[in-house]
Amino acid sequence: MAGSDPVSRLEGALAEFVGTPVALERPSDPAHGDYATSIALKLAAVEKRPPRTIAERIAREAVEAGLVESAEVAGPGFVNLRVSDAWLAAAAHEVATAGRSFGSGSAARPERVQVEMVSANPTGPLTVASARNGAYGDSVARLLEFAGHEVEREYYYNDAGAQIERFLASVEAVRRGEEPPEDGYRGSYIEELAASPGDPLPAMLERIEASLERFRIHFDSWARQSEIEAEIPEAIALLDTYEADGALWARTSAHGDEKDRVLVRSDGTPTYFAADAAYIRRKLAKGLDRLIYVLGADHHGYVARLQALAEMLGHPRECVEVLIYQLVHLVEGGEAKRMSKRRGDVVFLDELVDAIGVDAARWYLVSRGHDQTIEIDVDLAAERTQKNPVYYVQYAHARIAGILRNARGQRNAWGQVPSVALHAQHSGPDPNDPAQHLGT
Repeated sequence: MAGSDPVSRLEGALAEFVGTPVALERPSDPAHGDYATSIALKLAAVEKRPPRTIAERIAREAVEAGLVESAEVAGPGFVNLRVSDAWLAAAAHEVATAGRSFGSGSAARPERVQVEMVSANPTGPLTVASARNGAYGDSVARLLEFAGHEVEREYYYNDAGAQIERFLASVEAVRRGEEPPEDGYRGSYIEELAASPGDPLPAMLERIEASLERFRIHFDSWARQSEIEAEIPEAIALLDTYEADGALWARTSAHGDEKDRVLVRSDGTPTYFAADAAYIRRKLAKGLDRLIYVLGADHHGYVARLQALAEMLGHPRECVEVLIYQLVHLVEGGEAKRMSKRRGDVVFLDELVDAIGVDAARWYLVSRGHDQTIEIDVDLAAERTQKNPVYYVQYAHARIAGILRNARGQRNAWGQVPSVALHAQHSGPDPNDPAQHLGT
């Protein structure tokens, strides 16, 4: 929201007399001022005047209006601005007063948003790939909350179907002292589940939920495929359908999808797409304004079909967003680790957290854009040295914490933090040895 922070308000004030939006940047060299703008270069073509002439006018008027302490023109038409100590003190006071809420509430129209993420089949503990889904999805959810939206995090359990049947058959085979089926699941976790009597699915669900809480992702709601499937007939009744080749089809091609989709096969069994229809109907029935799905790289084709379902159910297709993330590769001991939950040679989320910690794991999993493949060197991520990139993030946090500790109680008569407090001497560990700050 414009004007929600000191810098935005300064940009707005400059824009009033410049006559067009002004973007301020931080110069790489502090000697060039506190902020700079290249707006004069952009206005030159419109006003048919030399950019330096325009820049000189902007610099003069900014000072005359009392917006900045000083301003000067540099290069072909850049304007370098220096704010006053009073402006800095007021800005620091505003930040300190707002606390964690500073900069929040930017949403022009707050919405009710659901972020459905992770949603891994409960046929084994969460893998590193699922961890990226969670780290990315939770970061999106946090940003939406910070902007002022009401956010619900949901996990969709596929607790029925062929994969679950293979999972149950694998546990039962081990209990009988046999090898799991050829297309079943293997690994120490299958043996652990087989050691306890009863249905292994609740135990696996409990383990998944515990791993997510440890990873600092708290879900507000849990949906089960077995429950969703019971609602399929009601959802199908609301769709534009037709019969062909003995199957029931949804006319999704009329709503932006590349082709129509089968809802009920010729043998009478519903497809996974039919469950998608029931699930999205349930979501929309909650009164949500936006539905966000976080899905893996093999789900690109889901975007159009899910948006088509929303439109067929009477909602704008734009209310559905599908965020696609790429794969995660792990390197340990200089070698890439091959991962397969079926074979049992897989790295689980808990193992990654045990090796490098929650902070480092989450940082690495969101350190690159979601559309890029990530390679994590587990040995490097566990190091407490300057070779480890996350080390600098932790170091910056430690320095900021030190500044805040030293600034406590140092307020002037107006209740403002003096600018000197912002540069308070750091009495902690050697600032040239960031490794000392790790873990603070």
